[in-house]
Parts: sequence; structure tokens; C-alpha cells
Amino acid sequence: MSLTIEKQIELLLDGHPLEIDDTHDTSHAAQNEIGGTGIPSTYVPICQKTVTYIVAAVIINNEGEVLMMQEAKATCNGKWYLPAGRVEPNENLTDAVKREVLEETGLILKPETLILVECATGSWFRFVFTGKITGGKLKTLQEANEESLQACWVNNVNDLSLRSHDIVSLIDRGKAYVMNKDILQHPNLLPVSRPLRKLLLRLVITSKKRATNKLHVLVSDTTPLYLPICEINSNRNFLSTLHNYMKELFGSGVAQHKPHGILSIEFSGGQEGDGLCLTLLVSFKLPVEDVSPIGKFLWYELPENIAASITYRLPRNMTVPLYVVR
Repeated sequence: MSLTIEKQIELLLDGHPLEIDDTHDTSHAAQNEIGGTGIPSTYVPICQKTVTYIVAAVIINNEGEVLMMQEAKATCNGKWYLPAGRVEPNENLTDAVKREVLEETGLILKPETLILVECATGSWFRFVFTGKITGGKLKTLQEANEESLQACWVNNVNDLSLRSHDIVSLIDRGKAYVMNKDILQHPNLLPVSRPLRKLLLRLVITSKKRATNKLHVLVSDTTPLYLPICEINSNRNFLSTLHNYMKELFGSGVAQHKPHGILSIEFSGGQEGDGLCLTLLVSFKLPVEDVSPIGKFLWYELPENIAASITYRLPRNMTVPLYVVR
């Protein structure tokens, strides 16, 4: 049975997958042609071969200290870093971060939420988690192995010799999420499992109608209704995929729009593929009357309850940030 667009959005706002017939996914993904050549993509994501998925954990204790590990690899021996590593074939993201934390620090992590997603080209993604330690024993130098030399809780990471300073912004983000309980934050969001054979970007695009001030969302002009979805170009910057797809939806002169962040993440993890689907919330400041879609999409008025839920989430810190590494 097909889900209404209202139900689809409710599921996405709660971080759930869309259990719908995805034949429109593959057919529409093919419209997002590689490099504008008119040739549909033949790219297939294969974990650790054609796509790289990284997990990292920013774990903050009650004293505000961050969990760090000391590298054992020859190329960075003795340097310090967050517990992190590559997702293995047939492994889901949550299991991957739990494994990395256990191997590198000796502690057992209960992941609670993603706090950040990073991507470089469309085939490199890093998923940054936070959560609570529920057991285990902090790794000491006497327990050093090929995974790490030791682990410790650190008050100021700037006192350490870091493998790379790219983690400083991740730690800042983790502390802001975990320790700032007085400000609005995005709700806890963990990846959900769904068989996927492609890297996909789904968009929840909103605008208000000037005449009524009602919130609208862009949907297909076919029945059943579905949200716009395209294939992520594996060879180019993620923002290039977003920009090109918005031009496909609204024409080359598409008005200024704001990507707010991620509402849901669907990850295959070896379930009939190594694919991924990110759902991104995007808004126009201009009213519906001034932002006309072209092609196979139209504006759809949302009922008050759904409109209120989306409006509540529109501030940037109410979605999981998506950072594009240049």
C-alpha cells in the first residue's frame, strides 16, 4: 500500500526509512546524469572499494572530558585521535562505531545519535556519533596492540600531539551537543537499515504560499506522490549534486535556497548492496508563487500539524549538520 506524502514526511521527521516501492528512485536517479553528458550513472557503491564509509565517536564524560586513543599505526605511531575507522563490508554504521570504540579504547559504547555527517567527493562519507559508555575497561599501554596503544579521557586535546587537527571541529560539535542542554538541538538520530544499491539524496523542499502563508513541500506530479530523489554523483563534490538537482527541479535560474541539514539516514550495510540515502531539509525564503518547479514536480500544501513539525525543525541546529569537506 502506498504511503501518503504526509505519512512519508512524518516517518522522515522521526528518522525512519520509507518502506515504499522505490522503482521511482532508480528511474529518477537516472535523470541526474553524470557530468551532464546524458549518460545515466553506472556507478555501484562497494564498501572499501568504490565507496569509503568512516565512523568516528565523540564521547564526552560527566567532567566534560573527551575519549581519545593513541595510534599504533606506523605512519602515525604515538599520535592521538578520536576512536574512528572504516566501515567493513556487510557492517552497519552503528555496529561499526561500537566495534571501533571497543577495539581502540576497551570501552563499550551505546550510540545515541549522529551529531554530524561529512562528505568529500560523493563517494567518501564520515558519520560522527556520540553516546554513553556502558561497560568495558579503559585500554592501557600494557594492552597495546595493532588497533591502538592506549586510550584516555582528555580535558584539553590541544595538549596532545594529534594525528590530524580535523577532529578539533568534531570535538567542538560533540561538546556543543552533549553539554548545551539549555538550547534546542536536533532529536537523537541513528541510521536505519534499508537495502539500497545506490547513493541517493532525497530532498524535503519547503516554501510558504504568499496568499495563505501555508507551508508547501515539493512532490511529484504523479500518483502516488513522492519526494524528489536523485543519485549522488560519486565523482564530484556533494554540493555539485545538490546544485545540479535543484537546477533540474527549478531551472538554471533557481532562486537562493538554504540546505538546513539531515532529517534521516538510510544505510544498506550489505543488505542487497552498499548504498546510502540522505534526506536533506531545504527551504526557500521566496514564496511558492515566485519559485515555480519545472518538469515533473509541483507544490503541495501541508496540513497544519506536519507544517508545524517542519517549521520547528527549520533552524540549523534542529537537523544533523552536513559538512562538505573541500
